[in-house]
Amino acid sequence: MDGVPALDPLSYPGRVVDGPALLSGTQLLRMTPTAEPIGRWRVHQDTNPACSLDDVLADLDSPPTSERHPLIAVGSNAAPAQLHHKLTRLGLPAVVPMTPLRVSGLGVGVSAHVALNGYVANSPFADPDSTADVVLTFLDADQLCAVDDTELPRYHRVLLSGAEFDMTLPSGERVDTAYLYVNAAGVLAARDGTPRVPGAQEALLAELLERSPRLRALFDSPQDWIAKARADADLRATVKQIFHESGWVLRQEAWREVSPLATSGDHP
Repeated sequence: MDGVPALDPLSYPGRVVDGPALLSGTQLLRMTPTAEPIGRWRVHQDTNPACSLDDVLADLDSPPTSERHPLIAVGSNAAPAQLHHKLTRLGLPAVVPMTPLRVSGLGVGVSAHVALNGYVANSPFADPDSTADVVLTFLDADQLCAVDDTELPRYHRVLLSGAEFDMTLPSGERVDTAYLYVNAAGVLAARDGTPRVPGAQEALLAELLERSPRLRALFDSPQDWIAKARADADLRATVKQIFHESGWVLRQEAWREVSPLATSGDHP
């Protein structure tokens, strides 16, 4: 649970989950997949025998998985500490099932804009030849609105179909539909013109500074980048402009946008 990128931007994306787990307050409870739907996966608690996920959620007065919205995370939303921070600062319960997910037809690159906290975040892109290992979170309606508030309008929330993007849970179960935040700004290209692969934030910022004299004129170091960019919206816009004028931006295909209020039973 350590490392909150919103508070320590150079720690982005934070410590992401590496196996099925239930975020329950400040605890991260291990889950074991079964051949049944995720609501029947087993949650391991220190003081009780393993119970089904839906039973544990009921004990926590939290909505079951059938009333939650599957949301793919490719960056800091895959880190329990970041989710805990985003939810509890608004007084919402930090109770979120999380699991690895493999998505075909999706790649993960680096956003062509600077986030409010000064870091350059991970960003997905459609690529029929790629397969991405990401994290699937299950949010209730209030939690989804809260996370929307931290992402929109810089990102759009779109609905991926399993018919177009094969999505597989650790149990082997296929996911029919899931939400995903996509960045209208595009992703950054590496030196060879392909999407730049995400990595440690400090190393990424150091690389961008090395590639651009214009960026070096603005920032002395990754630490200086974060300190200045998170405090100055105009400076963040200038960096985005430099990305474009340097020819580093790979535009994404148009994704189908879903309203941030589309959280009824008509959606996953």
